[in-house]
Amino acid sequence: MKRAISALAGVLVAMSALPSQAQDISAGKAVFDKMNCASCHGADAKTSVQPEYPVLAGQHADYLAHALRAYKRGGANSPATANVRKNPIMGAFAAQLSDQDIANVAAWLAAQPSDLGVRR
Repeated sequence: MKRAISALAGVLVAMSALPSQAQDISAGKAVFDKMNCASCHGADAKTSVQPEYPVLAGQHADYLAHALRAYKRGGANSPATANVRKNPIMGAFAAQLSDQDIANVAAWLAAQPSDLGVRR
């Protein structure tokens, strides 16, 4: 019984250390509009102006947030690693975003309809 209680306490402590950002989807749409993301990724976030630009609508929110933080690090001239994306355009945009902006826009993009799902 003590082991189970200790294990549960350990899990709760570990979970409390995770960053928790409440996402505001409408604020995410505002970030998308403010940063003019549609100029490259399309107004629907899935009709990009160039085929090499990724579809953002329907992508996993955690992936999008990770990518934006990696662009932000790249824009801050962090050394190149797996957690840094060097792209002058995306780096400049991401540098302007707060952590809350990133969480919000990632949540909004993830909520958009898209063909990026697993089909069964």
